[in-house]
Amino acid sequence: MFRLLCLISWLLLLPFPGFSGPEPFNPATSEPLSVQQDTTDRQVIFNGRAWRNLYPKVIGDQFLFGKEFLPGSVTVEGRAFKNLLLRYDIYNDEILTITDHGIILQLNKEMVNRFSFTYLDKTYDFFRHDPDSVNTTGGFFNVLYDGGVSLYVKHRKEILLLAVENRFDLFQESHRIYLEKDGKMYLLSGKRDLLNTLEDNKKQIRSYIKSGKLTVTKKDPWSFVPVIEYYDSLRH
Repeated sequence: MFRLLCLISWLLLLPFPGFSGPEPFNPATSEPLSVQQDTTDRQVIFNGRAWRNLYPKVIGDQFLFGKEFLPGSVTVEGRAFKNLLLRYDIYNDEILTITDHGIILQLNKEMVNRFSFTYLDKTYDFFRHDPDSVNTTGGFFNVLYDGGVSLYVKHRKEILLLAVENRFDLFQESHRIYLEKDGKMYLLSGKRDLLNTLEDNKKQIRSYIKSGKLTVTKKDPWSFVPVIEYYDSLRH
């Protein structure tokens, strides 16, 4: 009897012939999205662990731009992998992908250098930044401008306890804006921080904002970009 049970358990672990699970597809075109077929490559990109949702009772979700998997690419230890489906968990700062067998994997973020995905016809690029004195947590940053100086956004979510009807927890999204200048990262809370960080050309920057009637606000990180571009042009 014991041997019979062992045999049945072993047979259950074998794959069923002809079954490979749902095939990933590009939501924009409904065309299949293939992953790397080489065994070595697959081991590199799939060097992670199976993902499971730890927050089913929290209202909302932990992802940037929602639960949908988005077409994108990942660079792992300097090797680029394209035609993947990605989802970015900004609560845990983790990247998820889905295999050609429909298995959701959490990638080993210590091995990921960069990743990007497309949402509403716009490409979002991220890179991994190691912890420093300003941003002690490190992690993945969205690149808004990359030049002599660079502008980044750190997307985050937190869980607000009993925030809905005093009964349910709620995911709430926020972000932080960083300027990288001369090898240092500066946290920007608004226009004043921006001017102070760009103090070597502060008068020109202030005049540029005024003459162009520009609104620079933390609510819209992209509003910083024209000012950063102008400052970069002054330095070159």
